[in-house]
Amino acid sequence: MSTSHYTLVGPFKQLLTMEDIPLKGALADHTLPVIEDGGIMLHRDRIYKVGSYVDLLEEAEAKQAEIHVLDSDYVGMPGFIDAHTHICFAGSRSNDYAMRNAGKSYLEIAKQGGGIWNTVTHTRKASQDELEEGIIRRAERHLSEGVTTIEVKSGYGLTVDCELKMLRSIANTNKNHVIDLIPTCLAAHIKPKDFDGDEKEYLDHIIQELLPIVQQEKLSRRVDIFIEETAFSVELATSFLEQAQALGFNVTVHADQFSTGGSEVAIHVDAMSADHLEASTDKEIELLSKSNVIPIALPGASMGLGCPFTPARKLLDSGCSLVIASDWNPGSAPMGDLLMQASILGTYEKLSNAEILSALTFRAAAALGLNDRGVLSNDKLGDIIAFPCSHYNEVLYQQGKLKPSMIWKRGVQVCQ
Repeated sequence: MSTSHYTLVGPFKQLLTMEDIPLKGALADHTLPVIEDGGIMLHRDRIYKVGSYVDLLEEAEAKQAEIHVLDSDYVGMPGFIDAHTHICFAGSRSNDYAMRNAGKSYLEIAKQGGGIWNTVTHTRKASQDELEEGIIRRAERHLSEGVTTIEVKSGYGLTVDCELKMLRSIANTNKNHVIDLIPTCLAAHIKPKDFDGDEKEYLDHIIQELLPIVQQEKLSRRVDIFIEETAFSVELATSFLEQAQALGFNVTVHADQFSTGGSEVAIHVDAMSADHLEASTDKEIELLSKSNVIPIALPGASMGLGCPFTPARKLLDSGCSLVIASDWNPGSAPMGDLLMQASILGTYEKLSNAEILSALTFRAAAALGLNDRGVLSNDKLGDIIAFPCSHYNEVLYQQGKLKPSMIWKRGVQVCQ
């Protein structure tokens, strides 16, 4: 076996590098950079070179590289990036789902012991080890389906100790697992029922008591807030996010899910992303198009709740960027199948394959502030997925049922 730490993988029938595609705006499929009979040279955890397999083979042999020959047709592309999940939780909300489909309202479900407070109760009771076991189980399923980077939120603890327990479990899993987890502090999910004070006092409590510890332990560099009539107001959220930024955190927003206002806050504070946007109108879309905020569509929540999809087509046509994430959570989006959700959103919103694949790769990386992944090019992370087919159209055509059969994470093959 080679000891040069170089590996050549190929030939891929098609290699989608996702290089040199604009961050914002609509995309036609002919803009996808496709290398026919391509190869990828890896050096340790990074991509050394991408190009024609025949051209790379001579250099690989000169470097005494290990050569991984693909003996059937594969389409290769960057590993998917899920930029919005809640996969750190305990308990199940299957009863909520049944009641919701039977016509019960959110308030009725909450009164019968369901809703987010049900998850908070179970998550508070769970040990850190139990939370880590759940994260690992969900992360490994995601990895097997081609997701190599996952954003993970807290937000089901809603006390200083329990939010720290969640963030520590995410950090520990990230340290001990091959997949990359990007932690986000969502202590501002809702005001907990048992907090002795109003919404402003709770947000002040987060700023004063929680975020300094999060910063000290380096548990997260990102802060999120849910702006909605049932959560936090535009005014309170704006002040909270500005204070978090003053502490050095990047910010993102749960925006415009059921009512508008959140996206304008995201624009005002120059958030990294505005996530959900199912309720966004032409006004919000126009404002977003003039900003640097990246819209994130969460079709899993629309499917779970039976609500309209994010107006993805309008966002792209207005000049916005677009990311598609799973919102994997125990309440509104329990499925967690990113590729299936993206395929279905594409059907209803008439998205090109180029737009969907960009939304799962380099545009998703940008929404998380990651410039080392999402494309296959020199010195990017060796995060690669390979689908057993001869044309990239097959991947979305099969609406999530075609999964990658080979996956490399940081240059190491982890699934086959």
